[in-house]
Amino acid sequence: MNVPSIDRYDVAIVGGGMVGSALGLALAGSRQRVLLVEAVAADSAQQPSFDDRTTALGNGARRILQTLGVWDDIEPRATPITEIHVSDAGHFGFARLRASEHQLAAFGYSVSNRQIGAAMWRALHHSQGIDVRSPARLRQVSLNASEATLNVQSGNAKEITVQARLVVAADGAHSLVKQAAGIASDSDSYDQVAVVANVRTDRPARGIAYERFTGSGPLAMLPLHDGAYTVVWTLASQMAEAMRQCPSEEFCRELQNGFGWRVGRFLQVGQRASYPLALVKAQASAATRVALIGNAAQALHPVAAQGFNLGLRDAAVLAELIVSAGDPGAPEVLAQYASRRSADRAGMIAFTDRLVRLFSTQRGGLVALRDLGLLLFDINPVAKQALSRISWGFGGSLPRLSRGLPLRP
Repeated sequence: MNVPSIDRYDVAIVGGGMVGSALGLALAGSRQRVLLVEAVAADSAQQPSFDDRTTALGNGARRILQTLGVWDDIEPRATPITEIHVSDAGHFGFARLRASEHQLAAFGYSVSNRQIGAAMWRALHHSQGIDVRSPARLRQVSLNASEATLNVQSGNAKEITVQARLVVAADGAHSLVKQAAGIASDSDSYDQVAVVANVRTDRPARGIAYERFTGSGPLAMLPLHDGAYTVVWTLASQMAEAMRQCPSEEFCRELQNGFGWRVGRFLQVGQRASYPLALVKAQASAATRVALIGNAAQALHPVAAQGFNLGLRDAAVLAELIVSAGDPGAPEVLAQYASRRSADRAGMIAFTDRLVRLFSTQRGGLVALRDLGLLLFDINPVAKQALSRISWGFGGSLPRLSRGLPLRP
């Protein structure tokens, strides 16, 4: 009778998107034996994590990517965000932030997810001490007090069994690992859909990001390195579908009506995609032999562009705690991870959720108050300074990677 062999690892990361691959890079070459499992090849057009959406990397995220050694590969196609303009459509509220007023070169950088993913996976393929299986799909996971057992299938190959002392859920809001751990999630739909596309205007982008709050939801414009913009347009589902499928001329006309003329005349729109928006929050960030990072732990509204920044800090803190741990999945290690991520996680979730709800109301008194608040913010340097540091997180000590330090002292 043939007994199937079992591959043993210290850490198994399920999900090789931007957060999961960052954790893999952080742990590469450490004393831990690491497996990374990703269902879709990184260079596939069907890879959902590395599509044409644009991510706004805050300075905290940039520092982590620098420490991981991938920023030099990303930077040539990254656009510095030197100004941020916030406005309330149809009302008097507005605010402007300039990086130079805070002694910053930029508030952050807008980069295509495709570029970030390509840089991370190039680095992974040259890293030592990490086994990468992709395309490979997790079929089943079972957990007990001493280990996690995973059944993994690579393409059409025979399913293999893997055991790990810690399994990290980096497989998104509907994580199979999270379900196996018995961690429930609270989900609250915003009844909004984000339509995302690259657009060109008759004026090239010059490092200014725009956030315009409209009656249908936030409308963001992020500058790109080639002079175009990425638009993230929040709409009701029926209107979102119409804008996703309508002719280019109609899309540009409707976008012009919704956004105005701050960036000039909209001339052209590229491929469009849409994503329903909800706040999804796991009720715990760790369980027996399991840690959650990124969207598996929390999926945010894109209003403040902080989802990836928050998930990257999840990965940085977890890597710091387990890189030299005798047992990376020990209860005390996971308890410390949950504790260190608690304040940042709760703060960012509350910040983005309240922002969406505040600017979604059309009640006259609240509209006047929020517009007054924007005007006061515009003349308050202390408030602007606090907002300029939001990408470093809410509360708690910064992870070593955010400070430009190696994981181990």
